[in-house]
Amino acid sequence: MGGGARELAGYLAALAGWMAALAAAVLPHWRQSSYAGDAIITAVGLHEGLWMSCAAQSTGQVQCRLHDSLLSLEVHIQTSRALMVISLLLGFFGIIVSVVGMKCTKVGEEDPVTKSRIAVAGGVLFVLSGLCTLAAVSLYATQVTYEFFRESTIPVNARYEFGSALFVGWGAASLSLLGGSLLCCSWPAKERRGQHYQRQAQPSTAREYV
Repeated sequence: MGGGARELAGYLAALAGWMAALAAAVLPHWRQSSYAGDAIITAVGLHEGLWMSCAAQSTGQVQCRLHDSLLSLEVHIQTSRALMVISLLLGFFGIIVSVVGMKCTKVGEEDPVTKSRIAVAGGVLFVLSGLCTLAAVSLYATQVTYEFFRESTIPVNARYEFGSALFVGWGAASLSLLGGSLLCCSWPAKERRGQHYQRQAQPSTAREYV
């Protein structure tokens, strides 16, 4: 795969990862009611996310409510919120920086070495964004797992388990890490520097023959 094609593939993968991370942050399905056990004790399915909680009736009616207070939220929710916001900001700046540094764009093409370094910087931002998404989703999933398996008087089918947003977040982190890694491969190689030196040396040799 050529350098330009590799950069484009990495950019598209990272962009898809950023969009998936945005969807995961907004979705209220980070955890949902568990239906494990012998019987379902309620006809209402509960879903909770970083910003709101929802109740889905068996009739198909869904009611959502934003979390009332920020300070009253559990620590893992506040931490996951902060990590997802940081991830989206890093990914947003990575999108802008990568566009400037990619070979398929015309911006700064007179200096290919600097342009490649800018693409690498965009790749680093995407990698950091993916790590933040991975940390947020994994932290939340760890808390859900702990609450599900800890000894409690709450029946199993009244507890919470993983929601679909967690799997979307893991996929988003994987795409961001993959795309950022591909963009980081744009670092100028030694061969390019050697070709640059040869081009500078060609006019002097021509003068000597004249």
